[in-house]
Amino acid sequence: MTELPAGHPPVRQPRIGVLLLNLGTPDGTDYWSMRRYLSEFLSDRRVIETNPLIWQPILQGIVLSVRPQKSGANYQRIWDEAENDSPLRVITKRQVKNLQARIPEVVVEYGMRYGNPSTEAGIKALLDQGCQKILLAPLYPQYSAPTTATANDKAFDALKKLRWQPAIRTLPAYFDTPEYIAALATSIQEGVAKLDFTPDLIITSYHGMPKAYLDAGDPYHCQCLKTTRLVREYLGWPEGKLIATFQSRFGPDEWLQPYTDETLESLPAKGIRRVAIASPAFAADCIETLEELAITGREQFEHAGGESYAYIPCLNDSDIGMDMLEAVIRRELMGWI
Repeated sequence: MTELPAGHPPVRQPRIGVLLLNLGTPDGTDYWSMRRYLSEFLSDRRVIETNPLIWQPILQGIVLSVRPQKSGANYQRIWDEAENDSPLRVITKRQVKNLQARIPEVVVEYGMRYGNPSTEAGIKALLDQGCQKILLAPLYPQYSAPTTATANDKAFDALKKLRWQPAIRTLPAYFDTPEYIAALATSIQEGVAKLDFTPDLIITSYHGMPKAYLDAGDPYHCQCLKTTRLVREYLGWPEGKLIATFQSRFGPDEWLQPYTDETLESLPAKGIRRVAIASPAFAADCIETLEELAITGREQFEHAGGESYAYIPCLNDSDIGMDMLEAVIRRELMGWI
């Protein structure tokens, strides 16, 4: 190696980095932790497209006066007491460790779009380790502007500040890749096989979005429906055995339908009293799966007369989940490693 002249800044051996990106999580369940997190999340123009002159007074006034307490209580129901952290961050850390062991020739870090560690901190961690090529990997199987696009936006905002930018690639949506469909189908099939009842129906519940976003050209809705169709075909199940619904709506506007909560409440009256539910839009279990589906969904279904209900976990850092993640990431690293 050529010796550097006196006074030259240190030069690290060039390396390749992978930055796993996810939505984020509050640092605690108390009011101020929740308010900081929700303020950042709900101020994102990719998430709430309403004119900020109209939306911000509503958010900073009415919404953030009430919602932090309610959301904090919901987080408290699923908080990982052993780790004193949210399940999403705990699982993401395990995914990073597992992927690093599987692809030792790269450096793996993670960043959150909202909360800590930030996306900018994740990029800095990779740069500090000499990474001159970085794959941004938003962990959203289906693309949408409020998830994939805003995760990449945040990374690009951080890159704007750099004098020496690394080469960048972004992981595309993997909603219909053979590895993802096989992993998801296997997870659902194995989850159902472990139950002490036979479901009349299996639901794949996806995070919702306002219908106006679909009308504006967002491909998310179509990609969700295709994921469910491909899983159903992979398993050889009839059309009525596996359906898609959409959860987590708020506000007065119409969102993607059918709604998960209304579906769960209507099923017992139709004679469907045994249900299993999975959430393919999430790479790791979080508030929307562990509280909204596993807990509240059960309450809604049983209150309506349902008899048996089960939530099937996300792929998380399971062997089949990590096999899939390694495969899709190795594909995007071709030519670099």
